[in-house]
Amino acid sequence: MQIHHITRRQTLISAAAAALALPQMSWAQAPYPTRAVTLTHGFGAGGNADVVARLIGQKMSESLKQPVIVDIKSGAGGVIATNAVAKSAPDGYNLVMLTGAHTVSAALKKKLPYDPVNDFAFISTVSAFPFVVAVRAEHPAKTLSDLIAMAKKEPGKVTFTSVGVGSTQHMVGELLGSTANVELLHVPYRGGGAPVQAVIAGDVDVLTDTLTVAAPHIKSGRLRALGVTSASVWPTAPDIPPVSATLPGFEVRSWLGLAAPAGTPAAIIDKLVADAHLALKDPGVQKTLAGAGSMPAPNTPAEFKSMVQSEVARWRTVIAKVGIPLQD
Repeated sequence: MQIHHITRRQTLISAAAAALALPQMSWAQAPYPTRAVTLTHGFGAGGNADVVARLIGQKMSESLKQPVIVDIKSGAGGVIATNAVAKSAPDGYNLVMLTGAHTVSAALKKKLPYDPVNDFAFISTVSAFPFVVAVRAEHPAKTLSDLIAMAKKEPGKVTFTSVGVGSTQHMVGELLGSTANVELLHVPYRGGGAPVQAVIAGDVDVLTDTLTVAAPHIKSGRLRALGVTSASVWPTAPDIPPVSATLPGFEVRSWLGLAAPAGTPAAIIDKLVADAHLALKDPGVQKTLAGAGSMPAPNTPAEFKSMVQSEVARWRTVIAKVGIPLQD
């Protein structure tokens, strides 16, 4: 009788354990995602990162069948937003829209609160775009060769502007001078429309900025484009010669790309890659990107990671060569 009693109790315990396990099994097998996904970026509302984040987020929400909520955590050149996602749960519900500034910060900052490579599960870049080297319409330099000749004749006299020290625009100008073996003087502004207005006014010689910023002023005739920093002619700016025609091998393309915290399950990353690439095939998405001077730029997580590593190394070399002080 005692044996029968123990067996019965064991049976009841087993049944209870199985009942408790059922909800857990169902939860584990629920397809991702089961709730809204947050996509964070660290730049201003209405800027390039914000526009692309909302564009891609909206399109991805259709295939994810859950909302993609764009969250802005601006400040410190994107570091605040990037750090928030790096420290979040690796469950696929917290993504970050990285920009080219991610690699510049990694090269320029003495210390970051995260590892720019190892603290992330890279998904895919979504867009790529070059920069434009331009001068005011009345500037004596008619070509990039003219500008380089002027800089060689009077070292440090030719000035270029950017949206701030350590910005990608700043790095483009420094790389231009370094590649041409000339000394250009950097005159930084605090972002916004100040740099382009300074060049138009004649306060600064050269603008290095995106097509989004420069194209309207080039079309109006207030700026003269001397070159675009893509390796070859950029599809949305076919009349602007590539800088590489004057300085062989010169190429700088900035980008926007999706990443998740390190440790996010591979199956979730695979789904996000597929959904991001699907979004980039949409004609409406492609048209909007082209309107901003960008092109769709899907790649694999491995390619994205490798690109980040190579860009960090490249900017560290430029920073060391031109003697830019590292920032705290």
